Amino acid sequence: MARTAVSGRLAWRVARLAEFRDETPTARTLVFDLPGWPGHLAGQHVDVRLTAADGYRAQRSYSLAAPVNGDRVELTVQRVADGEVSEHLTGPYAIGDPVEIRGPIGGWFAWRPTNPEPVLLIAGGSGIVPLMAMIRARRAAGVRTPFKLIYSLRTPAEQYYADELRTPVAGLDITYVYTRELPEGRPGIPKRIDVATLNTAAWPAEFGATSFICGPTAFVETAADILQALGHDPHRIRTERFGPSRD
Repeated sequence: MARTAVSGRLAWRVARLAEFRDETPTARTLVFDLPGWPGHLAGQHVDVRLTAADGYRAQRSYSLAAPVNGDRVELTVQRVADGEVSEHLTGPYAIGDPVEIRGPIGGWFAWRPTNPEPVLLIAGGSGIVPLMAMIRARRAAGVRTPFKLIYSLRTPAEQYYADELRTPVAGLDITYVYTRELPEGRPGIPKRIDVATLNTAAWPAEFGATSFICGPTAFVETAADILQALGHDPHRIRTERFGPSRD
């Protein structure tokens, strides 16, 4: 049975674009109809494969942006200059067009609504995507697990899910860290996540929170190191990182 389940997750399935919405000038959320989808956990990712008319194939991995919703799967794709997959998905790719998807993949960087301990989410740039799936899964499950989100981004214009995150949610505290440009009227200067930020905005170590950190490699390593220096249990720090890529 286990082998059958794994084989099913690794099988390519044909999905078709059902709807989309632009999150920023360079990022788009894509909602696919994907018959036979086995379901997933918030934090997992999928592989996406494109096949050109001449048979050339390219594939990339993307985090799931929303909790399970029947046969619908939602991804948010950041367009990368000269990226052969992301430029297509955020450009000419149209409603009804096919793409192949396989997954879900990964089980360590995943949150289950049955987990009662507090949750700390730390996002760097597009690393917000799998963490947003966890926030949405919490809301969909109707649980009151305390959440804190620390979202680091370069400028206000680069924020994903801006309208949704502006809506107050009981039990979800959000701290924004801007590294290049502050919102109009906000005092202070741009900065990166540091000890003072996490000491103030994160859960105290004695709360026993599970931390999920996602972003560029250097960002993730810095945040994880600071949490450990502040006394957080390294076994409760889960990381997902991405490095420089052509796409």
